[in-house]
Order: sequence, then structure tokens, then C-alpha cells
Amino acid sequence: MSIAWVFPGQGSQKLGMADPVLSLPGAEERFALASEMMQRDLLAICRGDSKAGTDPDDLNDTRNTQPALFVVESLLVDDLRQQGREASLVAGHSLGELASLYAADVFDVNTALQLLLRRSELMAAAGGGAMTAVLGFDRDQLDELVAATEGVVIANDNSAAQVVLSGSPEAVKEVSDQLTCKRAIPLPVSGAFHSPFMEKAAAAFAEELDQVTFNDARVPVLSNADPTPTCDAHLLKQRLKQQMTTGVRWRETMDAMAQTGINTVVEIGPGNVLSGLFKRSLKGVTTSQLASAADLGH
Repeated sequence: MSIAWVFPGQGSQKLGMADPVLSLPGAEERFALASEMMQRDLLAICRGDSKAGTDPDDLNDTRNTQPALFVVESLLVDDLRQQGREASLVAGHSLGELASLYAADVFDVNTALQLLLRRSELMAAAGGGAMTAVLGFDRDQLDELVAATEGVVIANDNSAAQVVLSGSPEAVKEVSDQLTCKRAIPLPVSGAFHSPFMEKAAAAFAEELDQVTFNDARVPVLSNADPTPTCDAHLLKQRLKQQMTTGVRWRETMDAMAQTGINTVVEIGPGNVLSGLFKRSLKGVTTSQLASAADLGH
């Protein structure tokens, strides 16, 4: 059996997602560490606890979403590893890429949280753009419209039937209005993520990455910017530097997994967005989700 671990990104968060992992070893300490680094109560944010002075909408603030998802995903990874389980390949969608690098021992928890806090602050500050999810379309028509329209790119190439456009509000609307598709859904985001609009944020994040040591990965990682498997620390860092301005090449990531003989995909974190994409895109691949201590046999 050839197993891949995949890690979801923003959009998978939900209130209460922390509680099912709190019984895992080190969980309270990790939430406390993240809260100390953030100077905000991350566990209260995950619960939408008004008594602790947090609002249910706070979890959707990218500065909270990114560390919250990472802490949940990293705790699940730690328990899998303690049970002696291992993946043949790992990959993550957008911020999930940092969880995949952690799972592959490229860096430790402190480094991951440091990078995520900086990344989320930079992305939150880089406002002014828009993103729209497009479902059920003709790929040739989409590519022609994007090529002919300045200020818009395909940010997330999720599958043959689902992409996310990113760019200026005017350009994104122009393409989605002209495209023949089943649905076009504007996303509630503050910026044009995974597009050239993130150039300043990406440059600042690259400086942060230059201060951090990456280790060679213990298992191959498929990056969003280049979904070819590698364990090389230098390559993984270069690809992460490109991630904020280039698209998430998830359709190609799934194809690469199929080509390397992956037959089981485990989605680690809340929700089943990535599992759904695999089910609809690849025949013969078994999927499962791990989001709680119960899922791990506790």
C-alpha cells in the first residue's frame, strides 16, 4: 500500500475543530505556545468563545486561521508518527504546504509557527484583490479568457472541474462573467492570494525564510509551485518562496500521486475538501480523513 498524507488550507477551518484533538499528547502545550507567540488565545478563537473576548468570526481572520489549522494538523501528525505510521509522499494545499513540510521533518513546530505568523500577517496586509471559485467550465475557454485579461490568474487549479481565479476585482469579475460555467462563487477573502498581487508580501516572506534552516525531507514533498516529488531542502525552500505569487497546482499534484502509484490518500485536518477532489478526479484511490483523537484510535 502506497500512502499519501495531504493537508488542507484555509476554508477548512470550523468552530470547535480544536476540541477533538485536545486529548492528544502535548495538545494543550502547543495551543499555549501558539497563543503566546500570537499574543491571542488561540484555543478560545477556535471555540468562538465570547466569554474569553473572542468573536465567532475571529477564526476566519487569516492571522488566526493559519496558525489554528497548523496546530490541529501538526498534533494529528505527531500522533500518527508516534504510532509508527509513515507516508510515501506528503503535500498540502496553500498553507497546508507548511504542515506537509513539518510532517516531513523539514522544520520543527517553533519554526513552523514563526513562519505561519509572519505569512498570515503579510497576507492579511496585502488587501485590495478578489478571488472567485469557478465550477464546471471549458478549460480552453478559461485559459483563453485569463490570457486575454490583464490582472487575473488561476490561483488554485484544484481539479479539471474546479479552479479559483485571483486578481483585481474588475478582472476577476470580467472573466467569471464571460466564462461559460456551472457556477462562479466570489470568495470572502481580503486579498488576491496566490497571484502577482502578493509580490511585496512574498518578498518579505522570502526574507523570513532566508533566516530559517530547512532540513532535507524524510519523505518526498509535492510543492504547490512545483508538484514534482523532492526531499531537497534548498528546492523545498525555493518552492515555498514562490508559493504566494504562483498558483496552487493541485490538479497536477493529484496526477503526480497517481503516477507514483499512490492508492491511499489520508486527509489530515478538519473537513474533507481534498478527499472530495481525489474521489472525483482519481479512480481507484481510497481516501480517509483524520480530524480527531477518535479517528486515531484514542
